[in-house]
Amino acid sequence: MNNNRPLSPHLSIHKKVLTAIFSIFHRITGIGLGIGSLLICIWVSLIALGEEFFLKFQTIASSYFFTLVLVLWTFGIFYHLFNGIRYLFWSFGYGLELKTVYNSSYFVLILTVLSTVIVWVAV
Repeated sequence: MNNNRPLSPHLSIHKKVLTAIFSIFHRITGIGLGIGSLLICIWVSLIALGEEFFLKFQTIASSYFFTLVLVLWTFGIFYHLFNGIRYLFWSFGYGLELKTVYNSSYFVLILTVLSTVIVWVAV
């Protein structure tokens, strides 16, 4: 076999494309929301099992780490929602110009951060 063939470039030399990053993050948040939904089902089950299980859960839920997880989950909910709406517009052929794609990306981020902050200030 000939070993003088050129090798494909390493991934680190490729420029990161904003749409690819947003697409990957959309998938990651979708997985995170699925895991979070499973945890909510566990929480409801613990409530149904009785007071002692619920009190154990309350001690875990009162930690700062759990609050951080909830904040990130809230961020994921809003990001997935707003980015999904953007993908819906793309499915109909709207907003596919490069400038609009970049502007809508920043708009999704701004709406996500503002929505997350509003929810957690209200809580």
